Parts: sequence; structure tokens; C-alpha cells
Amino acid sequence: MTRDAATLDVSAGYILAYRLFDVAYAIDLAKAEETWARTVRTGSSRGRLTSTPAKALDFGEPPVALALGTISLPLPDGPLPAAVTARLYEFGIVSIAIRATVVDLSWAAFTQRLNAVDRAVGPTPATTLWIELLDRVRQGVGEALVRPMPSTLEEDYLIGVANAFSQPMTAEAILNRLDLVPLLSGEQRKLSEGARRDLLRHRYSYYVDDLVVLTWDRAFVYEPRGDADVIDVLEVANAQLLEMRYYDELLDAELPRMYDLVEAARRRWPLPGARRFADLARRLYTMVAEVTELTEKVDNALQVTEDVYLARIYTAALDLFRVRTVSAAVDRKLSIIRDTYTALYDEASGSRSELLEIFVLILIAVEIILAVIR
Repeated sequence: MTRDAATLDVSAGYILAYRLFDVAYAIDLAKAEETWARTVRTGSSRGRLTSTPAKALDFGEPPVALALGTISLPLPDGPLPAAVTARLYEFGIVSIAIRATVVDLSWAAFTQRLNAVDRAVGPTPATTLWIELLDRVRQGVGEALVRPMPSTLEEDYLIGVANAFSQPMTAEAILNRLDLVPLLSGEQRKLSEGARRDLLRHRYSYYVDDLVVLTWDRAFVYEPRGDADVIDVLEVANAQLLEMRYYDELLDAELPRMYDLVEAARRRWPLPGARRFADLARRLYTMVAEVTELTEKVDNALQVTEDVYLARIYTAALDLFRVRTVSAAVDRKLSIIRDTYTALYDEASGSRSELLEIFVLILIAVEIILAVIR
């Protein structure tokens, strides 16, 4: 931090900590809205990007946003009130966000506040705070969760947002005057130049007075117009990562089981073996169809067409969060299962053909024997 940064305050902004959970195979969003309004009787809405035209960048299926009220975060300098909201994505993800408003804090105090909030909400895995909030969502939406599951996978992200400084600022001035590294890393000790460059590598601006800096688990956003589109894009990218991680682990567990089932079917007597091959092939086909349907929904969660700036941030987030890498791993494992399904189907068909040939030969032999006897 430069010497004159000590006189620079974040006059308006907020700190956003959110945790995403994979809670179900899918979520019926219309039923979730109806059930929430009937049981909890607080507001809900369909999310959309606020400042971007729908034709430029929009949700494939807008998530449902739910208001969860306020909580108090225990910080070293006293309790901090924070608003809590949740978003439901149709592919089974629940995102819970805790937002603490910031007013007239020096840059050093803003960084300290953000790190204090991070410690207060707790590390992964989810602490009691997150579990209680998630349980409220589960109870409020009820049967809208399609094939619910115990949540074992989660993602977290932390964002510091500055909407106004005590002086007019440009993106270049922020990078020159403020040390973003302690905020982006959470480290108190001074980092090496290489580590600092890596942390600041993914930075983006559209106007001269806005700035987004991304890292794996944190981001800094300077947005004087108050738009939240960048934050929504980052949440969608995290939701996609979480869902792809789920299917990657699901298929990791399924492949060895599939090999065992194939081997067991081959050891059985040929007559029922054809049916077992066919049953196993149908089971694998059903799995491939379900996973493919959900992964397509995940891939289409956000549609990018004309907004070049948000498209760049979205693409960078997908690469930084390794969404494409995990998605490619899922595609490879699906390809293995598809090939196995094809092989099983061919083997079952071949077994049936062999059995038919045997029956035909037996019938011919019987006819010959009967003819000789007569």
C-alpha cells in the first residue's frame, strides 16, 4: 500500500461471502417459489442480470432468489449485521450469500474486515452457521427438491466490493495506490513478487473507473454504478464447478462398479447372460442420459452472446475455477460408459443370435431323428 492510500476510504461497498451446496438431482423452481411463499411467507424472485440486455447475456433458466433475513457475525471489533439470501438453481444447487455493508472504512480496515468476515463464516467444510441456513432453505422449499441428497460437496467464494471511494478513482489509480494482495490472498505476511503477479493476473476493466480482479477463491470488484452482474456471473461459474465436481465423483465411483458388474455377468451361464447384459446396458444408458441432460443444463446455465466484457470475465472464471477441465473429465468418463453400453448391447445381441442358432440346430436334429424313427 502506498503512503497516500492511508487517506483513502471505501465510502460505500460491501463484503459478500457465499457457500454453494449440491442438494438434489434437480429443483422444481416453480414449485419452490410456491412452497416458499406458502410456508415461509417471505419474498422470492427470479434472478436476472440487472444491467445487461437479455439478448446479450442471460440465465438459461433464471434461479429463484429467497430472502433469509439478517444474522449477526461475531467479529473481533464487535458483532456485524449481515443480510442473508439464497438462490436455487434448477440443476440442484443452492447458493447462500451473506452480505455485510461497508461504510467509510479505510482501505486497510476494509481488508481487515473482509478477512475477519472470512474467519467468522468459517472454512470448508460448512460450519454450523451454513448448515442452519441450508436447513432453513430445505424446509422452506420442501418437495421442490427432486431426489434430494445429503450435501457433501460445496464451494465457497469471497468478494470485496467497493462502490465508492472518498476520492474519485480509476482502475489504474486503484492498482497503483492500493495493495490488493492482502485482500485477495488473506495473507498477512508479504508475498513474493511472483506470487503477487499471479494474484493480480486476472484483472479486467470496461470503463476507466471500474475494475474486477479474480483469484481462485476471492475477488475484488470496483463498480461505481452499483451493478451486480459480475458477481452474478461469478456465482454461476462456481455453481457450474460444483455440479461438474459432483458428476465427476459420481462417475469415478460408477466406473469400477460397472467393470465388476460386466465381469460378473460374463461369468454366468450364457442363457440368462444375454438378459443380464441387456439389463446392465439399459442401466448404463439411463445413467448416461440423466448425466447428459443435467450437464447440458449446467453448460447452458448462462448464455453469452453480445456482452464482450462480461463474456471475458465469465470465460476467465470458468478457466480459473477449472470448470472446463472438470467438464472434460466428465465427458471422457461418459464416453467410456457409452462405449461399454455399446459393447454390452452388441454382446447381448450376439449371445441371443448364438442361442437362436443353437435352437435351430436342435430343432433340425429333432426333425431328422423323428424322420428316422418314423
